[in-house]
Amino acid sequence: MPIDVHAHYVPPQLIEAIDTRGKEMGVRLAHSAGSPPALHFDYGFKVRPFFPRLVEPAAARRAWLDAQGIERQIVGTWPDIFGYGLAAEACVAWHRMLNDTLAAWCADNSDRFAWIASVPLIQAEAAAEEAERAVAVGACGVIISSNIENVNLGELPLDPFWRKAEALGLPVLIHPVLVGPAPRVAKFALAQIVQYTFDTTLGVGSLLMSGVLDRFPRLKLVLSHGGGAYPYLAGRFDIMHRRMDRAAQGDVAVKPPSAYAAQMAYDSIVHAPKALRFLIDVVGLDNVLLGTDYSFPPADMEPLALLRSAGLSAAEIEAIADANPRRVFARLR
Repeated sequence: MPIDVHAHYVPPQLIEAIDTRGKEMGVRLAHSAGSPPALHFDYGFKVRPFFPRLVEPAAARRAWLDAQGIERQIVGTWPDIFGYGLAAEACVAWHRMLNDTLAAWCADNSDRFAWIASVPLIQAEAAAEEAERAVAVGACGVIISSNIENVNLGELPLDPFWRKAEALGLPVLIHPVLVGPAPRVAKFALAQIVQYTFDTTLGVGSLLMSGVLDRFPRLKLVLSHGGGAYPYLAGRFDIMHRRMDRAAQGDVAVKPPSAYAAQMAYDSIVHAPKALRFLIDVVGLDNVLLGTDYSFPPADMEPLALLRSAGLSAAEIEAIADANPRRVFARLR
């Protein structure tokens, strides 16, 4: 019963709620003829229009799951709309709206879909409270971005949130996001190919070096897109961990960065059989979970075919597609 642990959706309930109450939070819809709407935030951030698959009817997504042989999909909202630039109270209210509307949609489609919550990470205590509230209304995990308004995760005082996620046994999906100008990736699809995967790498590196997994060893981190470049650069991380001026760089990690590889989980979205085999070799079979990033251009639209093309056995495929997701997302019904 394969489970896709990494997908995105914006439900119609959210669009309706923004129309009626978004202005109170500093969020509004921008409509253009012939295409889905976009979100504009009052602090100046304008999001790209919603991708068609991001707002598609449930029947269309069910049909794709059926065609791919996927039993269940775990959906989170689009990280581009986290709105971390909102004022604190507005950000808290916004994430409550994001979660309540996604919960309502999943309740209507609970036979095939589950959901992970977003949280107002600009305030660690508020993020912890929203994570606990979201669990109470059905969330099986949390999704956060690799940076908060261009500051790496590990550089922020988020221990109350990490502590709550660890206590709840709540997996935290680390997802890249681009919230500012990046002129060098404006062409050739380099934002999708490179920027996002390296944003994950920067976020993960900062978490490891700042000692988050030393302080919270039972925290369940799930890294998007096969961990970005972290598995490939693990040796380089270790070299610099040994050679840098650790005090000056703020590196308080107890272990070499590569030693944390098996402490985290990774989705299978690497798009190449050899890359998948390498990921398994570095982090261990038990830490790889089926994922698609469904809704976006770089999505893996044939995820089970990738597992087969990597020469995995039936037992290995079952582990990645079913057993591992159920173990990590233990609240999944």
